[in-house]
Amino acid sequence: MRQIRFLVLIMTLLSTLCWSQSKKSLTISRTSTPPKIDGILNETIWQKADQAKDFVQFRPEMDVVEADSIKTIVKMAYDDNAIYVGAYLYDDPKDIMKQLTSRDNFGQSDFFGVIFNPNNDGQNDTEFFVFSSGTQADALQSPSNGEDFSWNAVWDSAVKIVSDGWIVEMKIPYRCLRFSNTNVQEWGLQFHRHFRRDRTQYTWNPIDPSKGNIGLYHGVLRGLENIDPPVRLSLYPFTSGLLNTIDGQTDTDINIGLDLKYGISENFTLDATLIPDFSQAGFDDVELNLGPFEQTFSEQRQFFTEGVDLFNKGNLFFSRRIGNGPSGDISLNDDEEYVHNPSTVKVLNALKISGRTKKGLGIGVFNAITEKTTATVKNNTDGSTRIETVEPLANYSILVIDKQFNQNSSVSLINTNVTRAGHFRDANVTGLLADISNKRNTYNIDGQLKMSRLNLTDGDQVGYNYLVSARKSHGNMRYGAYHVYADNKYDINDLGLIRRNNYSNYGAFASYRIFKPTKRLNRHSIAVELNHRYLAVPNVYTGTELELDYFAQTRKIFTYGFDFEMDMGNRYDYFEPRTEGRYFLYKNKTEVSAWISTNFNKRFAFNINLGTETYFDDSRDTRKYGINFSPRFRLNDHLLLRYSTEYVKADKDIGYTDKVDDAIIFGIRNQKEITNTLSADYSFNPFQSLSLKFRNYWSGVDYHNNLFVLADNGTLSREGVYTASGLENDPNINFNTWNLDFSYSWQFAPGSFITALYRNRLFYENDDSDKGFSESLNLLLDQPIQHTFSLRIQYFIDYNEVKKLFKNKNNS
Repeated sequence: MRQIRFLVLIMTLLSTLCWSQSKKSLTISRTSTPPKIDGILNETIWQKADQAKDFVQFRPEMDVVEADSIKTIVKMAYDDNAIYVGAYLYDDPKDIMKQLTSRDNFGQSDFFGVIFNPNNDGQNDTEFFVFSSGTQADALQSPSNGEDFSWNAVWDSAVKIVSDGWIVEMKIPYRCLRFSNTNVQEWGLQFHRHFRRDRTQYTWNPIDPSKGNIGLYHGVLRGLENIDPPVRLSLYPFTSGLLNTIDGQTDTDINIGLDLKYGISENFTLDATLIPDFSQAGFDDVELNLGPFEQTFSEQRQFFTEGVDLFNKGNLFFSRRIGNGPSGDISLNDDEEYVHNPSTVKVLNALKISGRTKKGLGIGVFNAITEKTTATVKNNTDGSTRIETVEPLANYSILVIDKQFNQNSSVSLINTNVTRAGHFRDANVTGLLADISNKRNTYNIDGQLKMSRLNLTDGDQVGYNYLVSARKSHGNMRYGAYHVYADNKYDINDLGLIRRNNYSNYGAFASYRIFKPTKRLNRHSIAVELNHRYLAVPNVYTGTELELDYFAQTRKIFTYGFDFEMDMGNRYDYFEPRTEGRYFLYKNKTEVSAWISTNFNKRFAFNINLGTETYFDDSRDTRKYGINFSPRFRLNDHLLLRYSTEYVKADKDIGYTDKVDDAIIFGIRNQKEITNTLSADYSFNPFQSLSLKFRNYWSGVDYHNNLFVLADNGTLSREGVYTASGLENDPNINFNTWNLDFSYSWQFAPGSFITALYRNRLFYENDDSDKGFSESLNLLLDQPIQHTFSLRIQYFIDYNEVKKLFKNKNNS
């Protein structure tokens, strides 16, 4: 027994040692004379600074030590204002890829990155990248949210190509970082180097991508002493002008506003937009939506994309709800029409307070206010008008508390609230979340419990949602299972996004991936998932889905893959009929798509995607297929041209058409879609660029009078003959839209930009389904065109720089 106990003890110690990772350390040097950021490492501080070297590859292969011809040597220094980084990156200059791009766009360029984790918690990183072209990128990174490149800091860098490689020099002011006020600091630190030509990536401290998040593999930065977190106050005053004209009517607008960032403490920051200006947010890529769920678009307003990692916990925050369409509606009489019916609501102001303590406690507070919005209705009989409120003054708020522990786990509490004045609906959602991994980062459990409450005119509506999953999270083979549930009253759509509720789904999944390249492949993975679906209320079966995905990348950076999905057996669709309790029955729906992508390092490259959808069902003869071809041509390191064309054709598709009295009308329809997109990006240098994007989308839908009544058993019946002309709205559709965006951006000083923008838009929709693409395009070009011109000037002001300026003037 003693021998057994001793053996168990030894095995336990060995197991612990297997995970214990030796961390490299770098001792930073203090300097009284800051280096000039010019890409020349000739200052005294660089000659005596400690070196970070002996980088190790982790992608595509682990544990490959860098060769002398491509070795990396990094040095660091600091003073009372900033951290300085100098990196000598050895290479053959002919092999260095250096495409010029806009900020945060990696393109076809080598890069060097430095990663700081001031709390050394393995979960909250601040990343700074410099490309060989001189362009910058920065991001906040955490395991739950990945890399958030919408976050932008103001820092300085310089690049110089030399005979044996390239040099990077960086100055990162303390205002860009959040750290505690202690005399002696020890931070997590990592350096990355990426060779674009073969996609190899090296780090200073070795990374094992087969388990855990990359933040666990940081080295240690030592030697930071007696640095005080600065007053983190940054002001972004701006002015903008807008000219909008359509069909002979011209509107102009001039705005003056202010965005600001203020460090409430060393770890918490206030972001506010006091007089918002979103006039330069781009057009949405609208498509014809025949489905039962709303069409949504990505956020394009920077304030709502930057630094929102805490607020995204639990997927309860969909920022497009703020300032989107009004929540109210007006019933028009037969003799009334809209004179003015606003499609958006103005945001009056918005703020965010977020941060995390040294012990891992994160707190986030978000608040936004939108103004009262009215519509004007005209009575065509007597000429009178009436004004109705379609959205009252409204307040949107979020509170998040998130506790991280063990460098890989967290527990969160989040509450979202929408309060509207008057008798409009209010909404409140609360979520309790847990994401827990074991200490060795080999297994993970995820749990979520959420409750929504709507205050409606006829009483409260309370709904519930939960998710529980367990998975093996390490090694080549990974697997897990889950159950996710939402009742028919769960609704988060006032500030969140849920496309449908009322589900109870059970699933299991497994995947296999490689971490060591084979003779022909850098990477490949295969994943399978089985999903067994029920309605939550009532508890009835709706279908079973099988999904299979494959991905591979060759040694020559040629990627390809396929996706296979199948609804096996009968599928009971309770949402397509748009009527509670009714369902549409189909079976054995199968979707297959395959894609290839050539090496983007080449001057000419392309993506191609082929897909098809069919039904193994004797009662249905639907066929759907599509192709997307996207070539790209990099004329030189300044100019990139991209084109995409997509064609989708559906024959004898079946879907909801209309409702007449109690009859639910379905139709058999033929649909075609053609999308053409052309974009061009030209960068003069890392600070000036031009961008052009053109998109035309067309869809034609023809029912050919193939209309049916949905029977109680989910099948289609000829009972009651309906024709397109007999319906209140002709279901045939000809839908066409055109957008063009052309912009110029110039960063004329750190954090300061001039942006000039021209846009135009055309839209056309009617029931002329017999017209093809060419005829429809001609009709589109006859429509009144909307022209939009805007100019925005934003200037960055750092309180500390202003303070030093006045101090120097007083001393002189």
